[in-house]
Amino acid sequence: MSNPLLDVQALPRFADIRPEHALPALTETIAGHRRRLDRLLDDRRARDFDSFVVPLEDMHHELARIWSPIGHLHSVLEDPGWRDAYNACLPLLTEHGTELAQNKALQQVFEQLAGALGPEAPEAQRTLIEKALRDFRLGGVALPEAEKTAFREAMQELAAVQAKFEQNLQDATDSWHLQTDDPELLRGLPEQTLERAKADALLHGESGWRLNLDYPTWQAVITHADDRRLRKRFYDAWSTRASDQGGFGQWDNSGNIERILALRHEIARLVGFANYAEYSLATKMAAKPGDVIDFLNELSERTRAAAERELAAVQELAPEPLEAWDLNYWLEQLKQQKFSIADEVLRQYFPVDKVTAGLFELAEKLYGVRLSRKEGVATWHDTVRYFEVRNESGEAIGGFYTDLYARNGKRGGAWIDECIVRKCLAGSKVPPVGYLVCNFSPPNEAGVSLLTHNDVVTLFHEFGHMLHHLLTRVDYPSLAGVNGVPWDAVELPSQFMENYAWSFDVLARASGHHATGEPLPRELFDRLEASRHFGAALAMLRQLEFALFDFRLHAEYAPEHGAAALRVLAEVRDDVALVRHPEYNRLPQSFSHIFAGGYAAGYYSYKWAEVLAADAFAAFEEAGIFDRETALRFRSEILEIGGSRDFMQAYVAFRGRKPTLDALLRQSGIGKAA
Repeated sequence: MSNPLLDVQALPRFADIRPEHALPALTETIAGHRRRLDRLLDDRRARDFDSFVVPLEDMHHELARIWSPIGHLHSVLEDPGWRDAYNACLPLLTEHGTELAQNKALQQVFEQLAGALGPEAPEAQRTLIEKALRDFRLGGVALPEAEKTAFREAMQELAAVQAKFEQNLQDATDSWHLQTDDPELLRGLPEQTLERAKADALLHGESGWRLNLDYPTWQAVITHADDRRLRKRFYDAWSTRASDQGGFGQWDNSGNIERILALRHEIARLVGFANYAEYSLATKMAAKPGDVIDFLNELSERTRAAAERELAAVQELAPEPLEAWDLNYWLEQLKQQKFSIADEVLRQYFPVDKVTAGLFELAEKLYGVRLSRKEGVATWHDTVRYFEVRNESGEAIGGFYTDLYARNGKRGGAWIDECIVRKCLAGSKVPPVGYLVCNFSPPNEAGVSLLTHNDVVTLFHEFGHMLHHLLTRVDYPSLAGVNGVPWDAVELPSQFMENYAWSFDVLARASGHHATGEPLPRELFDRLEASRHFGAALAMLRQLEFALFDFRLHAEYAPEHGAAALRVLAEVRDDVALVRHPEYNRLPQSFSHIFAGGYAAGYYSYKWAEVLAADAFAAFEEAGIFDRETALRFRSEILEIGGSRDFMQAYVAFRGRKPTLDALLRQSGIGKAA
């Protein structure tokens, strides 16, 4: 087969795939799907679920498999060719998706199938039909032709502008660095950060140290640098990326924010919603915008007093009034003073390979799955690994790639994505495969990468998402894994898994000093555990600030006033934030979760899912955190069901009741007090 992207019989052929393969593969596949759909619609024989929906699911699955490597390689490689290929493909993919959503003949067949499915039909089939009909409505199927065209054009432009937002942020971040020959300026920085900065300087023909603006370096500086001037320089650069401030003007996202919000508002209004917040909630658990605002405000009110106490304690230690670039540093100093524990001490016990092995062992203990590295699988970078997942009987049920280290050209943050979605239709069974991506500090010359405990928590979080993708038992791709799951529930499995990163029994197996192999000592863990709630209320308020800003921005948008992003942010900070940020702070211009990712009018999902996760883990605490019966119930009622049933009903089936806010407050050490 000349185009390796069209080979969907096995894992992607990453050794062969090139940017020039992307557009031809997508063009050919979509053209073929259009012909297949025309034949399906022209066939007037009696239609049923298997004869009509199953072929559509096959097409959906095939297209997703071809698009997956394109989108993924664009995110993880410093290759302008992949950006060009991605940008060329995006309009075609967006057009095809909107075309399907607005196909009246297709929608009418789904209406007929909905009427023909009796109560004895499998729940997954009924749910698939219901969600398809919902998506037809959200895609503008009922609009007059002129408004359909306006909707399609808005969706096309929105996809392009969101991609441009992410690319501007990547370019701005990669453009900045600080070179210094002064070791005093770097006092307090972790040895791993200094080693990498020294190596980067040599790589670029520079003397001294070269500090980039990737997340591990930014986090190390803002948390550990003794020199306040250095912390401020990094704060200034990080908080003005891709904006009109800080010398990043050529990548300024201000205009993109204006256009993104205008397009989202237009799309929502065209299909009958007052604003994009309402449109967003059509696919979530929350019923109406007021419910979200009330939830966030209640959580803020119940957190504020604890956050004020935390801030006062930090301010008491700091020698000058706290600024935004001081808080993380003095929090770390106070944590060391109170608990005699430092990130750098903990880091020595968390080499990546040891943490990964312990994490996999935990999955086996809870769910009976076995994970092992598979050699000889083609990847896109020499640090990428592939792991195979088998069930208790030894049957291969899926696999995943890990790409764990920061590098130029790679999108920041941590995420999982689908490489292949599970499918079991018409005698064809395809197991799921995923990508697990992080941005940890790269290995040193000895090949060792040491994680902070926060990094460990991040890895557990993303692995929770991966288990959700891998353990699904739903046969239909559009409902398998995370597909069809309400966005405000999709973070439950990930945040649930974070709890195990605070278990001594788990960390004793997921740690080993990089020099001696000694597991994390109990005494050191006890100090870590005692510090768990340290700064939790301030962190909670920070997340609530993001969530309220996002939701209000979309709920209150008015075309005549424009985005008003900085005004809305200032108002939210006045109401919620305890730490003041300078006027030049440009958080919105780098807030890719909501302007380029899937969290638009949905960032609150992190907090709502945290409630679900805390309440779910409480069930394990009651039975024993490794209790197999509870774990298998969580697997069957939450991890395996994908989007095949009502999520709250599934949660109640697992827990025996609806979740409560108190579990999150207790777990965060905030309690019930206001």
